[in-house]
Amino acid sequence: MGVDSGPRETDSSGLDGQRLSDLESAVRRGDFRRVTSVLVARHGSLAYEGYFDGTDGSVRRNTRSATKTVVGMLIGIAIDRGLIPGVDAPVLPFFPGVREIQHPDPRKSRMTIEDLLTMSSILECDDSNPFSRGNEERMYLVEDWIQFALDLPVRGFPSWVPRPEDSPLGRSFSYCTAGVGLLGGILAQSANESVAVFAERNLFGPLGFPSVTWPTNPRGLAFTGGGLELTSRELLRLGQLYLDQGRYEGRQLVSEDWVRESTRPHVRVDDDTDYGYLWWLRRMPRGAENTPGWFMQGNGGNKVVVFPEEDLVAVVTARNFGAPKGENLEDRILTDYVLPAAH
Repeated sequence: MGVDSGPRETDSSGLDGQRLSDLESAVRRGDFRRVTSVLVARHGSLAYEGYFDGTDGSVRRNTRSATKTVVGMLIGIAIDRGLIPGVDAPVLPFFPGVREIQHPDPRKSRMTIEDLLTMSSILECDDSNPFSRGNEERMYLVEDWIQFALDLPVRGFPSWVPRPEDSPLGRSFSYCTAGVGLLGGILAQSANESVAVFAERNLFGPLGFPSVTWPTNPRGLAFTGGGLELTSRELLRLGQLYLDQGRYEGRQLVSEDWVRESTRPHVRVDDDTDYGYLWWLRRMPRGAENTPGWFMQGNGGNKVVVFPEEDLVAVVTARNFGAPKGENLEDRILTDYVLPAAH
C-alpha cells in the first residue's frame, strides 16, 4: 500500500475525494467524539489516512476485542498446518493438565473448537450480562483464566432465549471472552510454543509487523480475548489480507477455505447481524441498498471493516468508551462518508 495521507481521489481507488474531505472535517470538528484514526484502502491502494489525536501512523493502538478476530486467523493457520485436527475437535482433551473441572456434564465434553469460534458454546458465559457466571469481569478477578472457563456451568435456555435447534443457523449466540481465552490455550498446546511466537512466525512476521507484544493473563500466558496493540496500518493490512483471500505479496498466509468459512454466517446474533469465526457479519445501509461487510470490532469504536463487493477496507480507531448503547457513531463514518465515496 502507498504511504500518502490525507483525502484524495485517484484513478486507482475511484473514491470521491470530496466525500473523504468532508469526512476529515467532520471528525476534526468532533462529530464522532474521540475517533483517533481513519484509514481507507480500495483496490489494494491506500486512499485516505487521517490521525486525529496528535499522533501519527507509528503509534500502536489498543484494538480491544478486535484481537479476537486475529486469534481466529491463527487458529485457521494452525489447522492448515495440521497442528489442530479441525474445528470439530473437542476442547477438553487439549487441557490434560487442568485439575478436575467443576460442573461436569457430557455436553461440556462434546464442546468443540467451532463452538468457541462462533460464540455458541454450551458454557454459561455472556459478557453482556453482568449476572452471568462467565462474564469477563469475573474472570479478571482470578488467576487461572483457563480453569475459570472450563469450570463454568452449562448454560440454560429460558423461554425468552432461543435454543440452538430453534435458531436460524442451529446455534445460539452468547458473547464470551473466556471462550476465546480457551482458543489461545489450544493454540499454545497444539503448536508447542507461545501464541506470541506462533503469531510472529506465521502471521505478523510475514506481514511485516515488527515486535508485536501480546497482553498476558496473571499466569503469563498470552491473553487472546483483547488488548493486542497494532498500528492503524497494521490493522488495515489484516483486513486487506482477508479481502485478498488470505494472500500477501504472493504468499498464502491463511487458506482461502479458512477465509471463506470465517466470513460466512454460522450463528445469528440479531435481525441485522450474523457471526462467522470471530468475524461480525453485517449489512450497512447505503441509500436504498445494503452493503455486506466483515467486521473486526473492539470496545470504544475500534473497527476493521472489509467490504468485499466494493474491494474496500476501512479502519476506524477510537476511544469512545462508555458511549450510549446503539449510538454507533463509528458506523456513521462508514454509512455517511466511506461507502458513499465508493458509489
